[in-house]
Amino acid sequence: MTRLAFIGLGNMGMPMVQHLIAAGHTVRAYVRRPEAADNARALGAEPVATPAEAARDAEAIFTNVTSTADVEAVLLGPDGVIHGAPRGAVCIDHSTISAVATRRIAAELEAAGLEFLDAPVSGGTMGAQKATLSIMVGGKAEVLERVRPLLQLLGTTITYIGAAGSGQVAKACNQIVQVINIEGIAEAMLFAREQGTDPARVLDAIRPGFAGSRMLDMMGPKMAERNFAPGIEARLHDKDFGLVREIAHELALQMPAMELVASQLNALVANGWGYDDTSSLLRVLELQNAHKAG
Repeated sequence: MTRLAFIGLGNMGMPMVQHLIAAGHTVRAYVRRPEAADNARALGAEPVATPAEAARDAEAIFTNVTSTADVEAVLLGPDGVIHGAPRGAVCIDHSTISAVATRRIAAELEAAGLEFLDAPVSGGTMGAQKATLSIMVGGKAEVLERVRPLLQLLGTTITYIGAAGSGQVAKACNQIVQVINIEGIAEAMLFAREQGTDPARVLDAIRPGFAGSRMLDMMGPKMAERNFAPGIEARLHDKDFGLVREIAHELALQMPAMELVASQLNALVANGWGYDDTSSLLRVLELQNAHKAG
């Protein structure tokens, strides 16, 4: 494949486009703002004014936007991909959105002669920059094989999960495990500090044991140093847990840890820390325990 479209030139999308262009592919990118057009040109992509125009003649169309509504708008809206892409083109959505909506989007695109893969990613901006993302894929297995060489330019682990929507289910599971872990780390750091024990030394003690994890390695030092600069913006985890919570309620599932962490994320965003790192869950605990947040 050589003719590609990309929609969503954010912190994740820009390095992804860079990798695709570096491999020799041409990319037409949908942009909404003049500065985004400048960024696209700097990467070597051609900026265009609508998703439909971006998709014209494209063999694969990548989307990486924020919400379910955003995905629906750029793929199915009046100026959406569905109105510009040639029959047989593959739409690859890297966004984290509702699995229920994903199945509906896949059906509408298929009715229009387009293929669709839900392919949410894990690894954050660093993974996007280094092309080491983990990609969870839902859709037709044979369609994944068609575009696997493209996905291999973006990530090191590409896992086929199942039918349309399955990738989003896997991503939701990833977020459940990940953020419940972050909350546990925050509680441990609070517990240590409030007893006059150095959190950094506690981390050194527990890392080698069963408490050790990649998330502990990432979030523990940030909390110990009170460095809440964003690696993963908390508002995005809040959005993801909102999706999980909504589906869990629809299925009448009892998920007490998820419910608690969803409430903590809501409080984090309400206190104005949504654009800070999710390690700010520590600050929420400090407020709840009547301690001054840093």
